[in-house]
Amino acid sequence: MNQPVPRLGNTPTPWRMDGTPILTVLLASALPTLLPLVAQAPTLPPFGLLLFVGWRLLHHEIWPLWMAAPLGAFDDVMSGNPLGTAIFLWSVINLAIEMVDTRLFWRDYWHDWLIALGAAAAFLFGGLVFARLSGSSAPVALILPQILWSALLYPLIVRVVARTDRWRMMA
Repeated sequence: MNQPVPRLGNTPTPWRMDGTPILTVLLASALPTLLPLVAQAPTLPPFGLLLFVGWRLLHHEIWPLWMAAPLGAFDDVMSGNPLGTAIFLWSVINLAIEMVDTRLFWRDYWHDWLIALGAAAAFLFGGLVFARLSGSSAPVALILPQILWSALLYPLIVRVVARTDRWRMMA
């Protein structure tokens, strides 16, 4: 397939370079509320978190560590979680990924997949803990389909992030 070749001297705009990852994470966080899907139990994975982790694992320098807080706040607003749930959990996940990055000398695809799966599971279990602290009695089995969907959809999300990144870099 014919890929456009970047011309020498042309650089993408700062809005395109900095705004594209943020916009994709915001759209992914809003996706479950935009889909015309009615379910009695949560079944969709945390798309915003998975895209956030995908961007973070592809380019560790793309965002400062504090960027998880505003993106998590938007995810809280869009998902209906108590405000602060995703802010806290995304920040902890981002710090954990940073620690893993400093410990591993190299990472391959399977490491990234396991990191993303662990991040999704930690986020969903953490959300369940916050819900139980709020008075909910939701069973743990309620989040297992979301963890399974997160594991199955992460390769597609990595592909979307890589394609979007390629477009973002083209002038």
